[in-house]
This record gives sequence, structure tokens and C-alpha cells, in this order.
Amino acid sequence: MMVVGIDPGLARVGYGFLRKTGNKTEYISHGCITTEAGSPSHEARLKKIYDELSDLFHGNKPGFAAVEKLFFTKNITSAMAVAEVRGVILLACAKEAIPVFEYTPNQVKQAVTGSGRADKKQVQEMIKRLLHLDAVPTPDDAADGLSIALCHINRMR
Repeated sequence: MMVVGIDPGLARVGYGFLRKTGNKTEYISHGCITTEAGSPSHEARLKKIYDELSDLFHGNKPGFAAVEKLFFTKNITSAMAVAEVRGVILLACAKEAIPVFEYTPNQVKQAVTGSGRADKKQVQEMIKRLLHLDAVPTPDDAADGLSIALCHINRMR
């Protein structure tokens, strides 16, 4: 079972691919889709995210997508932009018939570290350990993508 974890954002969409075989979880890849604030238009940024996600899906063929739920308390403008990106992510998944599962930041932290109150550094260190990586994955958005994928794998048990 191949799982892609996706951390939505307008400037950077973090992603991580993991494969679950029996009791073994295998790291495949991680990275970020980046868009520039000065790009031709907001719509062009959304299209870039869609196109690059589609390419990633074709190359890796995930069976499931795990996406972080929106959680904003202050900046409504940022929340709206991220909501649009989430829509693009959901569309890309639907076009490839990839089932989507959504998790809150606390659910991800709980699944990866055992504590919903873990900080970002604790989550990243656990990702490094659990996936037997040489270093903490960078940038943070990509590490978040891996943690969301691992959350889904842990919840599927």
C-alpha cells in the first residue's frame, strides 16, 4: 500500500510517500511543490500545484492520500488561500481516484509521537527514527507530509 501525505500551503505544498508492506513501513520520497508570490497570477500558482501533484501521482501511484485538515485561528486571508490549495489537492486526488483521509495536526502528532502536544522538532525526530533516515527531512513542509502519511499508516492498523 502506497500512501502520500500532503501538507497544504500556497507557497509550499509538502509531500511524503511511504509504502506499507505487512508490518514494514518503507520511506519512498519527500519534497515540496513551491510557488512564488510574484508568479503571473494566483490561478497560475494553483495550476502549478495541480500539475505537479498530478505528475507525482502518475509516477508513484499512491493508493491513499492523507491530507492535513485546515486549522487557522487568526489570519482568515491565509486560511482562504490554503483552503483553495486543499481544493486543488482534493481535485487532483479525485481525478486519479485516490481516496483521501484528513487528519488534524493533533491527530498527526499523536499518531507519530504518542502525544498530541508534541512540538515540531519532536515530530521530525520521530519521523527520522521511525523511517530510519540519516537526517531529519527538510524542509519542514516535506517532513510534515511524511508525518501525515505515517499518521495514516498508523491509523489503518
